[in-house]
Amino acid sequence: MEDNSATLRTVLLTAVAPAVWGSTYAVTQLFLPPDRPLLAAVLRILPAGLLMLLWLRRLPSGPWWGRATLLGTLNHAVFFGLLYVAAYRLPSGLGATLTALSPLVVMGVARLAIGERQPPVTLVAAVTGIVGVVVLVRLGGGDGVVDPVGVAAMVGAVVSSSVGFVLVKRWTPPGSVLVTTSWQLVAGGLLLVPVALVVEGGPPALDVPAVLALVYLGLAGSVVGYVVWFRGLTRMDAGAVAVVGLLNPVVGTVLGVVLLGEAFGLGHLGAMVLVLGGVLLAQAPVRARLVGGRRRKAAAPAT
Repeated sequence: MEDNSATLRTVLLTAVAPAVWGSTYAVTQLFLPPDRPLLAAVLRILPAGLLMLLWLRRLPSGPWWGRATLLGTLNHAVFFGLLYVAAYRLPSGLGATLTALSPLVVMGVARLAIGERQPPVTLVAAVTGIVGVVVLVRLGGGDGVVDPVGVAAMVGAVVSSSVGFVLVKRWTPPGSVLVTTSWQLVAGGLLLVPVALVVEGGPPALDVPAVLALVYLGLAGSVVGYVVWFRGLTRMDAGAVAVVGLLNPVVGTVLGVVLLGEAFGLGHLGAMVLVLGGVLLAQAPVRARLVGGRRRKAAAPAT
């Protein structure tokens, strides 16, 4: 039971990441300057990574120079670059639907790269959660003209991050997850800087709300989010962690209702229950607790 309790705490802590990431859309819409997605990506990850690096005072050594560069490229530079290309070409609903396919892609990559097999219940949970996301998107009006470049960019972002997540699990960090996360953020941010300058030009003046929003996205979205996410990847099955990521659109929907005044009805509630049910079903400690509870109830003497 202690092991299950520890693992359940890991699941809950990992869930902090998609919960924080789900707030990105509302914060961006409300406070950040429009039409500067690459600049927002750079300011979100590079300052946070540099501050962490200065605080921790640890540089990569040996093979970790190459590994940190590759992980930063996959999990941050390529992912955010393609994600924002897709965001400007696709309806948000279609983008969310494609992103929701990430658990299945992660499971496939984990099977090929590290030989990790997922139990059938995890696959069922992933599909259940994806169905919930699709329903949530359709209820939110997620229809629109399909742009093939946007679709290709979103698929590329999903594949890039999926490979990066599995590699995080495959390579045992030389120190704390905080250290390797700082290396990735710096590497990804430095790679994005020249791209942002060429595509968007120099940075505009930022007001106080925009600066505070970037501080929040950098500290909560990048530092806290990726540290707990990568920690989960080192302690749980990659497929189970990926299914937890389906909480992202749920949180995004809730914040859209609260902060942006978007519609919400019984259909949205049912879709969210599907997503949450899939997330819970994918977690072994949750299933173990449910089974253990039923067994104790069945074994209890009749009164």
